[in-house]
Amino acid sequence: MAKILAVGGGSGGHVTPVVAVCKELRSSGDHELRFWCDRKFGASARGIFSKFDETIPVELIIAGKIRRYHGKSMAFHLRPSILLPNLRDIFLVGVGFIQSFCKLLRWRPDVIFIKGGYVCLPVGYAARLLKIPLVLHDSDAHPGLTNRLLAPFAAKIGTGAPLEHYNYPDVKAEYVGIPVAEEFRPYSASERRQLKAKLGFDPARPLVVVTGGGLGAARLNEAVVATREQLLAEASVFLISGKHQFDELKERVDSRAGWRLEAFVNHGMAEVLAAADVVVARAGATTLLELAALHKPAVIVPNGMLTAGHQLKNAKVYQDALAAVIVEESTLEQTPEVLGKKVIGLVKSPRILAGLGRNIGTFAKPNAAKDMAAMLLTVIRRQGRRR
Repeated sequence: MAKILAVGGGSGGHVTPVVAVCKELRSSGDHELRFWCDRKFGASARGIFSKFDETIPVELIIAGKIRRYHGKSMAFHLRPSILLPNLRDIFLVGVGFIQSFCKLLRWRPDVIFIKGGYVCLPVGYAARLLKIPLVLHDSDAHPGLTNRLLAPFAAKIGTGAPLEHYNYPDVKAEYVGIPVAEEFRPYSASERRQLKAKLGFDPARPLVVVTGGGLGAARLNEAVVATREQLLAEASVFLISGKHQFDELKERVDSRAGWRLEAFVNHGMAEVLAAADVVVARAGATTLLELAALHKPAVIVPNGMLTAGHQLKNAKVYQDALAAVIVEESTLEQTPEVLGKKVIGLVKSPRILAGLGRNIGTFAKPNAAKDMAAMLLTVIRRQGRRR
């Protein structure tokens, strides 16, 4: 029985691919699996894992996040509101390293699957000291800082985008895509009509789903509210606002047919996205690959402030392939009504919608979870031969 530890955190985009890989590992043998994540995301991670297998332990690691904002000056990063939390979190990385080292001494896995996020850094260095092999997965078209630091001593690396977007050596890197749950697949027109009705919408009307991710996106929310009347004249709208702004939005907008507002979708997000004729979303790598697996036309609004501008780079990959319509955050801030105009234009253009669906579908990698599971098992077998 192989012992496999997966580590990731910071968002559902790090956790849901791990669950997909764990499902493949379960189908290949009776492996002992564990998952570690940062404290902030612990409750959400446990909720995601509980839908798959409640017996898999989800344990929390102390870790710190280095705040780096794309396009901002050094003076901006030296502000006390940023500098002081960064200094505190550097200390937390050291605490997390000691914690990880002790935990790995007590339960020594055969391989560690590093999915990404700042929590992986102390675990990865502790594993390096203990000579436990690492297998990395990098979702974004721009590698994250943690993965760049851990890559030199990783046994294997799977990537979410083609290898030309990375500086990883070909001998250890493989383009596998991003593991997504099996329910992310193309749905027939009949299935989509049934899903619209299940969600409470008119099956005969176009449906627009807007989501800013688990925490929501204020600019997306505000743009939808600003153009709600125009959107509802042409389509039904499902806005997933995130928890921070939900109560405020609920007070500001009335309830009516064709409109639905939710803070978060805990179950059945694949069905929500599948039902849509158009999805408006951020440019998180996992979100993009889920839309690709669904062959779903999308309007993408990348968050340009995030570290190294990775969402901007993710979005460009899809824009260059004519696989999504891109709206810049700065444009949305100045003229929020542009989002409604783009969406309505797409809803009225079935031919363009069909082309976007075909093009984004070319990015789908349905065997990504299986390929990552195989990569982990290959490293374990290789280690076994060396012992």
